[in-house]
Amino acid sequence: MNADQNVETSPQTYARIGGALYLVIIAAGIFAELFVRDKLVVPGNATATANNIMTHEMLWRISIATDLLMHVCDVPLMLILYVLLKPVNKNLAMLALLFNLIQTAVLVANKLNLLTALFAIAGTANLKTFEPNQLNALGYLYIHLHEYGFGVGLIFFGCTCLVLGYLIFKSDYLPGIFGVLMQIAGLCYLANSFALIIDPTLASRMFPAVLLPPFIAELSLCLWLLVKGVNMTKWNKRTSPQSGYITA
Repeated sequence: MNADQNVETSPQTYARIGGALYLVIIAAGIFAELFVRDKLVVPGNATATANNIMTHEMLWRISIATDLLMHVCDVPLMLILYVLLKPVNKNLAMLALLFNLIQTAVLVANKLNLLTALFAIAGTANLKTFEPNQLNALGYLYIHLHEYGFGVGLIFFGCTCLVLGYLIFKSDYLPGIFGVLMQIAGLCYLANSFALIIDPTLASRMFPAVLLPPFIAELSLCLWLLVKGVNMTKWNKRTSPQSGYITA
């Protein structure tokens, strides 16, 4: 095996790429949600929300594109986390990937609600029979639906975090504290999403505090992968033929 192949298959290379992708995902999510939608959407006021979106239509569109970029980055990150954690338990690593895949599919489809809201508010040609207030209300409904779609997606991501957390904790070559933090994050995501569906009033009281532990957990793991990567001594021990590890 030549040097180029060693670089391509090095777990450190995977870890650094994964950390960079994770950082893009976190930054894109913060921009789209906190710096765009949180500023333009006025809770309970469809008309003010519609006026904000039409005044800043390009910004609204950029936020949707940024979200989609985030989900594009999700896919290679899923594969990288699978590669890094399959030495611990291949089946559980695959389970985490599948949960994550469903989450991303749900969230990608959910972006259509934001586009539909824009089309409704803008009053496209086939909607001219509706009054402006009706269109604003319809647009706000789709924005509200996007909030719930996001919550549904995070149910699957919460499950992803629980499995990833276990694998990280058991890995030895990644700090166990990140495994604990990721499992706490998973429980927070699940609590937030099910509260949103079952008792929205409770969810509003929990938010945004309930999402602080996930932010700390994911950002910490992201930066560790980017800066430190895996402990190669323990990785090699885990993946050595003597350990019984099977690469296939």
